[in-house]
Parts: sequence; structure tokens; C-alpha cells
Amino acid sequence: MAEPARSAERIARIAALRARIEEVVQGKPEVVELTVVAVLAGGHVLLEDVPGVGKTTLASSVAAALGGTFNRVQFTSDLLPADVVGAVVLEPSSGSLAFRPGPVFANVVLADEINRCTPKTQSALLEAMNERRVSVDGRSHELPDPFLVIATQNPHDHTGTFPLPESQLDRFLLRLSMGYPGREAERAVLRAGGFRRTRIEAAVTPEDLRQLADGVSRVTVHAEVEDYLLDLIAATRSDSRLLRGASTRGAEALYRACKALAFVRGREFVVPEDIRELAVAVLAHRVIARGEDVRAAEQAVREILWDLPAPE
Repeated sequence: MAEPARSAERIARIAALRARIEEVVQGKPEVVELTVVAVLAGGHVLLEDVPGVGKTTLASSVAAALGGTFNRVQFTSDLLPADVVGAVVLEPSSGSLAFRPGPVFANVVLADEINRCTPKTQSALLEAMNERRVSVDGRSHELPDPFLVIATQNPHDHTGTFPLPESQLDRFLLRLSMGYPGREAERAVLRAGGFRRTRIEAAVTPEDLRQLADGVSRVTVHAEVEDYLLDLIAATRSDSRLLRGASTRGAEALYRACKALAFVRGREFVVPEDIRELAVAVLAHRVIARGEDVRAAEQAVREILWDLPAPE
């Protein structure tokens, strides 16, 4: 296929994916775009906001639009690791032991209210999110390809919750906030009788996603833009407002996300604006501010960006 035709097909697929999600999630094009960026970058998404602004609606709509298999896990305090990854059980028919996969064995897994389960159960997702496999009873089991976790949590409701450990947060490529809807979008929700739960058709297939991900890997990053990204990472490590700066994994996550954003916007190269747009969503949950306040970490990353000269 000629390159212009391939580019046009890619743009059409991405536009169809975004349009399908926005049929349900209205008035939030930026959040939808960034979620698609995470999907194409092969990363996981943490949706963090107050209850009732459409986090679960967005997650389920993305899962439906992506096609493939989908499972939803409602995280509660009594959920066990085996309830997520699966367990070895005795088969009554044969009398032998066999592995029974848990709900994590799907292309898209919605981890709803992930901070309501215990740290032991939260840790059951670590290997799955990082290695795309799970280990049960000494044996490894590969997860489907592609594999995406979309998790939700309510940050201000601390009753009955367990804060996500740093290692768990580090597995999420982006942490996004829905925010309150605009006036007309909220009017549409009211007239529809609440957030719509209508089933939407898939806009792409798992094979489409694999092809698009290959396209992301071919996006180039000029050395000057790489230096700008590395300067930002170094600045988080020396800033007095932060107890701990971004790790190398954080730098790699930002690099990967910027390539995906450029790809979604039809470019074959990353520009400094991509870094500025994604820095807070990628880095703020990976650094620790003095006082360990999440909003202070976000503000510190923003102010570092303001002070950091960008390449021409």
C-alpha cells in the first residue's frame, strides 16, 4: 500500500474510534483523545475524579469501541487476587487440576474503583500490567494481545479505600481527570435520563490496534526534542518542591506517549508541544511533592515546564 493511502487509512481509523467513543462521552474530546493516545502507546489509564462525572461510562465506551474481549471487575475490600487473575481448581468431570482464568484475561479490563480493594489484591495486577502475563501456582500464563487496563478511582472519598502504592501508580501511562461537563453536554445528559449505557459497536479490531501501534513505533523524535524531554526529567529530580523526581521509566513513558500523540494528530514526528501537553498526565503521579499532595505535584510539573526553555 502506498504511504499516502496508508496514512489516510490510519487517520480514518483513529477518527472512527474517537467518534464512536464520543457518541456516548460528549463534551470531553481532550480526555477521549488522550485515552486513545494511551491505547495506541500500549499503556494503561487511570481515570481519577469525583463520583458521577462519567468515568465508568468513558471506560466502558472505550472498551466497546476497541473491540475484542472485555471484562469489568468491581473492586471491593473482600476481592481476592484469585478473583482477578484466576486460580488452579479441581475439575469435577476429570478429577484433575486445571487453571481457570480470571477476568484479567481480556483485551480490555475495566478495574472499577480500584482503590477500594486491599493492597494484596491490587498487587495481583502488577505483573499483568507490566509483563502482560500472570503467574499462578508456579506457571506463567500469557494475556491476550492487545491488553489494556482502564481503572477508575474517587480521590476524595477515603472511607473504605486503600491508596494505590507507588509501584501500582507507575504502571499507568496516563492519569486523567474527567472534570465537570460543559453546560450543553450536561443538558444532553439530563435530557437522556442520565449517562447513556447504550451499547456501541466496535470501531476497530485487535488487529487494527496492532497495526496502529506499529505506526506509532515509526514516529521520529529529533535529538533537540529528546534533549528537551530529558531536561524536563532532570529538572524534576533537582526541584526543591519535589521529594522525588521522575524515574527512567517515567521518561520512557513520556517519550512513548508523545510519539502516540503525534501519530494521533497525523504527524510523523514529535514536537515540544506534545511534551508540554502530556507532561502532567504522565509524570505527576510518578513524582512526590513535599507533603505528598497530588495537586502540589501537578503544579510543580507545570511550573517546571513554564521555566524550561523549549527548542525553537
